[in-house]
Amino acid sequence: MRTTLLAAALAATALIPPTAVHAAPVRLGSCDAGQLCLWKKPDFTGARQVHELSTVDVDSCVPLPAGTKAQALANRTGRPVTTYQSAECDETGEFETYPGGGTWVPRSSYQVRAFKIWEN
Repeated sequence: MRTTLLAAALAATALIPPTAVHAAPVRLGSCDAGQLCLWKKPDFTGARQVHELSTVDVDSCVPLPAGTKAQALANRTGRPVTTYQSAECDETGEFETYPGGGTWVPRSSYQVRAFKIWEN
């Protein structure tokens, strides 16, 4: 019985990757109130793009510059933001809408190539 419990415990711990046990918490990137911030790499790393309502048409598709994509984002615009896998905001690819109250996404499940900021 003791051997069976020990074996089960060892088997369960073998399923947990060592990095998961000692992984440091993700540090939020810098993104001020009123901004939509997009980072090239996961965990708020790499080049950062900043967009504000004063420079974006609300309810319009905003493609990222050609060849650019993002893998992390923070929505601090105060409005809902939808990110798209498609550079044309086509809904046949992946897309997700994030509330504007301060949403931090360290790892998007797809490469973000465009976004829309919505009217409340």
